[in-house]
This record gives sequence, structure tokens and C-alpha cells, in this order.
Amino acid sequence: MKRIVVKIGSNALTRPDGRLDVTRMSALVDQIAWLRQHGCEVILVSSGAVACGRRELDNVDHELDSVEQRQLFSALGQAKLIGLYYDLFREYHIHVGQVLTMKENFEPGEQYRNQRACMTVMLENNVLPIVNENDTVSVTELMFTDNDELSGLIAQMMKADTLVLLSNIDGIYTGNPSDPQSRLIKEVAPNTDLTEYIQTEKSSAGRGGMQSKYATATKIQQAGIRVVIANGKRENVLVDLMEHPETTPHTLFKCS
Repeated sequence: MKRIVVKIGSNALTRPDGRLDVTRMSALVDQIAWLRQHGCEVILVSSGAVACGRRELDNVDHELDSVEQRQLFSALGQAKLIGLYYDLFREYHIHVGQVLTMKENFEPGEQYRNQRACMTVMLENNVLPIVNENDTVSVTELMFTDNDELSGLIAQMMKADTLVLLSNIDGIYTGNPSDPQSRLIKEVAPNTDLTEYIQTEKSSAGRGGMQSKYATATKIQQAGIRVVIANGKRENVLVDLMEHPETTPHTLFKCS
């Protein structure tokens, strides 16, 4: 049985107006259910809570500072997000469990061991862990850079075979993805430097960007875990990555 960590970024879960794309979310749930039916253990790291909460409140006090807004929106949005996942996975008779974590939980010690034991017992009992940062208490220096970093730490903690990072682009390009002259880099061998191709712009809906994905991918690759960067908005992408990897656009960081 292969163990896969799937990270779904905010840009893969939101529509252009910033609202949650429930249709896309449902399609990704269908694909994760398919992976489980074909012998894969899946841990889901999902963004989208803050975007969810932001669209729930029409009369937000905009005098709130950025930390207060993040706490408010994540507290409201996480409840909606996990509720939607619960309903969607229930159609496949898949039990889900929520794991909210903080950066300090990945320091060596009791909290690290407890977190690993929690997700291990969930997997042993066929429960799908859905992980996100606890944004209500994780602020400033206590925050992960983004959920790319978090998913990488989860992959290492749980000794995953593969980490899949889903965003709204197909992978790493040699230039701007919108430039017809740019080509998709399909495979990256260990110790390959791609910094000249990495754009530093942050994503519109989340905190990350390709720079973050590249940093996570290279680090996790060195730990002996395969990393795939792919487009979560592409139809059936998770299934196609498994069944037709040669024709499915993505960037693969191969491990030695």
C-alpha cells in the first residue's frame, strides 16, 4: 500500500471571485476516494479555510488588523470547510478526521510523537486525516510559511511515498507559464538547481507560490520522497497521474 500526502492549495479550491469552488472540491474528493479504492493511504492537507470564512461574513469590521482578520476568517471558515469534506466523503462511506496543527508541534518531543500517533491510528482505522494549520492561534513567527511547508513536514513525519502539491498551474516552467515559448519541466533529478526558473510572485488566494513549492519539493526529495507538482483544476488529475503519468502535465521531483 502506498502512502500519499495530497496538498490542495487555495488557488485550486477557489473561483476567480475568491469564493470556494465546491464543484472542484467535490471532483477532488472523487479522485481521493478513487486512490483509496486502488490501495493508497491518503493524508489530505487542505487550504481554503480563510477564503471560506472571508466570504461568509458580509459585515466584517475592516478596522481589524491582518492577524485578527486571519483568526476570525479561519475560525469561521474551518468549520465550513471540514463540514463540506465530511458530507462529500460520506458519499463514499469514508470517515474523515480533522487535524489542526502548529509549527511548534514539529519540534522533536512529546507533541511531535502525539501528532504522529494520532494520524497513525487514524490510518490504521481507515480514517482519512484532513490537516490544516491552526490559524486561530498560529500568528507571526509561529506560522508555517504556507501549507506547502506543512505538507512537506507531514510527508516526512508519516514516511509517505509521494507528496502531491496541487495548485492552479501544471508545474514548473522554464519561463512564465502563459508564454508559449516556455516549456514544462517534467522531471527533476536530485541536486538539480532550478532557481533561475522560479518566479517569486505569491499566489492570489494563498500565502505560497512556486518558490514555496520548489523549496518544499527539493527538501522532501532529499528525504527520499517523490514530489509531484500538478494542476488541481485539471480534470481527473490525481487519477491520471496514477494511470497515465506520461501524458499528464506535471513536474516530478525524483528521489534517488
